[in-house]
Amino acid sequence: MKSIERHKLKENEFARTVAHARAAVGARQRDIALVVLMAIVALAAAGGYAWWRSSRNARANAALASALAVYEAPVVPPAPPTPGSAPPLPQPGTFQTQQAKLEAALPKFLEAADKFPGTEAGITARYHAASLLATLGRHAEAETRFKEVADRSSDSIYGRTARLGLAETQVAQGKFDPAIAIYTELSRDTASQIPVDSVLMHLGRACARAGRKEEAVRAFNRIVEEFPQSLYVADARRELAEARRAS
Repeated sequence: MKSIERHKLKENEFARTVAHARAAVGARQRDIALVVLMAIVALAAAGGYAWWRSSRNARANAALASALAVYEAPVVPPAPPTPGSAPPLPQPGTFQTQQAKLEAALPKFLEAADKFPGTEAGITARYHAASLLATLGRHAEAETRFKEVADRSSDSIYGRTARLGLAETQVAQGKFDPAIAIYTELSRDTASQIPVDSVLMHLGRACARAGRKEEAVRAFNRIVEEFPQSLYVADARRELAEARRAS
């Protein structure tokens, strides 16, 4: 092969190598550009979600604070009117009765709970709403709300306390068996943030009301034996004696 032809072949081979290299670099650049674009989109989405969550939490906290402001407002009974004069108007920011205050706070808690159900503030508002419903004697509604808190936040202090509230509203409605089941489970949870002696007191009283005297005796006796320094010991001894007489 002549030297000129060999030189041309080398030039062609070099040209093809350069062309392949350029094509590979071009494809690589497109891949890199695509990865960069995807990263930018992901960061924008994450930033947008973080902003939305922060904004939502801020609004939830504001709604809870508004409800708590009503709940914590002072109760100032009206002064008796002087003869011949109109009844005095309530002082701004106060309520004339506890009942009126609770009934004014309840819809605010429910609104915060329903608007922001998954937030910590929303769960707190739902718990307060359940407690107010129980205080107002609306036990069936309170049972529903307590159950919602327990289902939505089972591992939090509100979730555990809501289970206790759920059992209390069930007892108030005569639903002893499910309430006793909840108390029994809570009484066995030694790692719970709810004091076990308090749970046992509720358990003993629920069993006594349900006519399950032997179980009531066991619950009261646990307080006396396992929690001798408990604030419930005196009550537990008294109700233990009553349960034994009735059994």
